[in-house]
Amino acid sequence: MKEVVIVAGLRTPFVKAGGAFKNLPAYDLTARLIRELMLRLDFPSDKIEEVIIGNVIQSVESANMARISAVLGGLPNHIPAYTVNRNCASGMEAISQGFDKIRHGQAKIILAGGAESMSSIPIFSYSPELTDILMGASKAKTAAQRLQILSQLRPQHLKPGVINQNDPIADMTMGQTAENLVRDFGLTRQEQDEFSLRSHQLAVAARPKLAEEILPILIPDGGKGEAVLDDIGPREDSKLESLLKLRPVFDKDFGSVTAGNASPITDGAAIVLMMDVETAQEMGLEPLGYIRSYAYAGLEAQRMGLGPSYATPKALAQGKIKFSEIELIEINEAFAAQVIANERAFASSDFAEKIGLKAPLGEINRDILNVNGGAIALGHPLGASGARLILTLLKEMGRRGNSLGLASLCIGGGQGASFILERK
Repeated sequence: MKEVVIVAGLRTPFVKAGGAFKNLPAYDLTARLIRELMLRLDFPSDKIEEVIIGNVIQSVESANMARISAVLGGLPNHIPAYTVNRNCASGMEAISQGFDKIRHGQAKIILAGGAESMSSIPIFSYSPELTDILMGASKAKTAAQRLQILSQLRPQHLKPGVINQNDPIADMTMGQTAENLVRDFGLTRQEQDEFSLRSHQLAVAARPKLAEEILPILIPDGGKGEAVLDDIGPREDSKLESLLKLRPVFDKDFGSVTAGNASPITDGAAIVLMMDVETAQEMGLEPLGYIRSYAYAGLEAQRMGLGPSYATPKALAQGKIKFSEIELIEINEAFAAQVIANERAFASSDFAEKIGLKAPLGEINRDILNVNGGAIALGHPLGASGARLILTLLKEMGRRGNSLGLASLCIGGGQGASFILERK
């Protein structure tokens, strides 16, 4: 088996959906990253053997957005590309597939990552009757036939309906699954909002560091051109008193999950360049880090937020290391409640017994958790977040001189993903 390294990575700023990136498809954001990364490294792009990109909400106009991204990003036509979807872990899925291909000698160099334009999420739908009428009219052979079919239209046919956003397995929204964890672990509104405030404060303080992984994006605007330089989400003016005043969103009567302690809907992309260690040495490229192991796990969809607590023991076992050896941690902040619940589960003997462990993993030290803020402040573009976690973690491990790090996230539908990363 070959050792696999990540030698470089880049991401866009993360921008709230409906904002500056609203007219930029996911493939456009990804193509810009590919082109820029090749330029910065002066990398021979024809040496890349495959492109793998995670994306959750693919547009019918841009199926297999990975291929579109690769070609528009300036890569030669002979380089194949494909798109993967594991919901929130799609970026990690792309990287894990690249890891496996390189480790087993099927490729030497792969570009992988993830992207999401959550501005493109379809919100409204129209009745099947309207679709049938319009389809029938399009097939009419004469104007008279077309008018006859269109005469069936009624005002109610033109009224849009809101698309059901519930997870089809859990039959609830992701926010409602977070409320389940609030009840299961007895979490308070105060501790959730305090965690949210921490995320914003750390992200604001980390702007200069995060800038090292960000490509500023120029927005076409009739020749005016606006540049988005960094993440839009972190709030310098975030205050606990303001967060505590926000109303619950998912359980309006008894809930505590709010817009303030949940990750915002976001657009963004992130990629990494992977290769086997021998190829990196031959090309004179210094690794950001090694992929030691990874794992995915399934669990009850109604409590999908506990995914890291299920996947991390598997990743640690595959990497043959102990949780106590981990020096830096990135857990995706889908919700403050979800991260805090995982903190409790990691340290719980009852939870360890439930999932077949002899002992709990141990306490998560907040001093090494999401030290540059997390998705509550930065945002959570579904397909991109997994790749962003890995890139951010490796960059910070390099600054601190850490040897082992953990990147993990929960996955809608009831899964978890964890990566163990290493610097030598």
